Amino acid sequence: MKLRIYSNKHSSFLPIFLLCMVLVCSSQTYLSGQSTFTSAAPVTKTVPVIELNGTAYNRGLQHGTQLKKEIAEVFGKWKLNIRSAVKADPDSTLTAFRNATNFKPATEKYVPDVLKELKGIADGSGQSFEDVFAFQLLDEFWVYLDNQFNTANHHCSGIGVSATANHPAYIAQNMDLENYMHGYQVLLHHEATDQEPEQYILSCAGLIAINGINENGIGLCVNTLMDLQASPAGLPVAFVVRGILGKQNGKDALDFLQSVKHASGQNYILGIKDSVYDFEASSNQVVRFLPKPGESNIVYHTNHALANHDVKDWYKKYHQQVLADSTKNGNSEVRFASLNQRLNKQASDISTDIIKTTLRSKDNLTNPVCRVYEENGAGFTFSSVIYTLGGKRSVQITYGSPDQSEYKEYFFKQAK
Repeated sequence: MKLRIYSNKHSSFLPIFLLCMVLVCSSQTYLSGQSTFTSAAPVTKTVPVIELNGTAYNRGLQHGTQLKKEIAEVFGKWKLNIRSAVKADPDSTLTAFRNATNFKPATEKYVPDVLKELKGIADGSGQSFEDVFAFQLLDEFWVYLDNQFNTANHHCSGIGVSATANHPAYIAQNMDLENYMHGYQVLLHHEATDQEPEQYILSCAGLIAINGINENGIGLCVNTLMDLQASPAGLPVAFVVRGILGKQNGKDALDFLQSVKHASGQNYILGIKDSVYDFEASSNQVVRFLPKPGESNIVYHTNHALANHDVKDWYKKYHQQVLADSTKNGNSEVRFASLNQRLNKQASDISTDIIKTTLRSKDNLTNPVCRVYEENGAGFTFSSVIYTLGGKRSVQITYGSPDQSEYKEYFFKQAK
């Protein structure tokens, strides 16, 4: 695995695939000082916190048992979504997907306890282990479909800001997902064990992780880079997230992210206490990305690769157009330009209020950072999170899009 550092001279562009917006910040101000909180009907629901403790299997069993009804519902909707997408039987499609990939050896090598947790989820929910395992592979299934249809249809945006004298470091994200997941948001709260730290993990019923933070100030946000090379035998994204969140120190987290064989192209915004990092990972290399040359205290990203040129053959023309600044009207590029403009400040000027305003922004109504759920829509902002990495560490989280839902904050049991 190669590690390279790349600075972006074309700072108005970045990749596009999963519907997400990631921010990692310390403090800042928002575009023109104008609030973008909409007048849409507010959402009063909050994301349920699922308390999990004990061994890996027991955590999974608790997850599956407590959310048995929700898991059955979302699995049913997941399969209907597959049927709609591929016009074929979902179980046959998932069997073909399993036959074309081999992710279990990597998971057994890097995160064996997570497989035990999946067994617990399966036993507690009454779902088959194979379905539970396949449900973890959101990005990898998109890669599988992309290999067949060359269709990229997801969107994400990310930001990172290091700690300053004015504030701790933050990472944050609008996690945009497909509509069938609406109503199944959960915040998994893992109690500390002898092997792993306490963790807060944004997820969906039946899913082990989307993004998260641990008590040691290590946090991770993700967004898809579908244009990058993938591996049918690498470590899937959800398992990368869990591998990082299980680490006790920053060095181990950095080493893990840079050394594993990645199953799908992904941008990772990694926060470690006072510092933030942005890495574009393909199956063959991991490349650090800096939106502005020589400045590592603020990072942001959407869904097209700029630093890592290990792209799929059918994305090479697009990738060259990105590098030539000739794709300015693309969804990912428009969102990146919005981030670039709103975060064009000193790190010391970025506050959580600015982060929230950025995450609520709709500077371009066709390609907004914040996406409201619509019944017949393709995707929406599943949840918005802000992770505070230093001081009194916490997670702030919304139920759905942050323009309709207020952030609710949760703290770790023991501040470190």
